[in-house]
Amino acid sequence: MPVTCFMAYCRMTHYLKRIEKCCNLLKCRPLLKAIQKGNLECAQIHAENAIRKKNEGLNYMRMSSRIDAVAARVQTALTMKKVSKSMAGVVKAMDAAMRSMNLEKTSQLMDKFETEFVNLDVQSATMENAMSATSTLNAPQNEVDKLMQQVADEAGLELNMQLPSGQMSTIVGASKSSAEQDELSQRLAKLRQI
Repeated sequence: MPVTCFMAYCRMTHYLKRIEKCCNLLKCRPLLKAIQKGNLECAQIHAENAIRKKNEGLNYMRMSSRIDAVAARVQTALTMKKVSKSMAGVVKAMDAAMRSMNLEKTSQLMDKFETEFVNLDVQSATMENAMSATSTLNAPQNEVDKLMQQVADEAGLELNMQLPSGQMSTIVGASKSSAEQDELSQRLAKLRQI
């Protein structure tokens, strides 16, 4: 089972790299050309495609993380099974040592039992930390506008004059930083809920 999970994890990671490469190409070339030509509809479509691909990549990342967590959970279960057998043997040995009242042997067995118990705690904590909830991302209009503005800024183009008046408010500098701050605050609140 862990080998199968590892292969699936590798496959998802490969898909993620492919999507990231494609996303970078989508983000730069066609979007920039459409902005340079002043074709806002085409630019918006390219921006939406880039964001969709980015979200697809995030979904692959989530899936690979979940597969890795499942593999870790299976490995932990196998290890816990071995530790349980080992602890059962230690308990039997402790019982025999208690009967003979050999204090040195009893002390050694208690130390071994404590070590096994600590190992079990560490493995359980690792498994719990491996699994975490994820949130889904949508591609709202403000993300599309931000991506278009980012590409235009990188190319040194002026995009504010070309946008219809309804879209200007999401791209203007002061409201942009305020919107980014609000978005970061919302993401932080979601992460704290997890």
